[in-house]
Amino acid sequence: MENKEKYCYDYPRPAFSCDCVVIGRDSHEESVLLIKRGREPYKDCWAFPGGFLEMIETLEDCAKRELEEETGLIVENVSFVCIADKPERDPRGRVISGIFTTEIDRTKFSIKANDDASEAHWFPISKLPELAFDHSEIILKVLKYWNLI
Repeated sequence: MENKEKYCYDYPRPAFSCDCVVIGRDSHEESVLLIKRGREPYKDCWAFPGGFLEMIETLEDCAKRELEEETGLIVENVSFVCIADKPERDPRGRVISGIFTTEIDRTKFSIKANDDASEAHWFPISKLPELAFDHSEIILKVLKYWNLI
């Protein structure tokens, strides 16, 4: 007989999320795909597409799912960059995030905001808006990953 009781712990556990930083290339310059958050925290602020990990998926699958849900963009491959783990990075509580990235020819894909994103737009790397959460720190790591700074 299978034990269906849940484990209980005396200590708090963090939530886990994944964010996907998409670098778009065209004939002019590199851009970053951002979503405008439709919900708090940081409602109406720009951020990377991302969200919370589901119990049945890998981190990579979470990053690709959230990217598709929030922008309509389907990608085959994403690369792991780093873990964002500052305790105060999310006002909702202790959230650790796996940061993934991919690079595409943005002229070959269309994007459309969906799910909890109210907008989705490409921003030139040289003209990024103020970003939610700790995404201003994360973008620097991703740009170094792609040798763009």
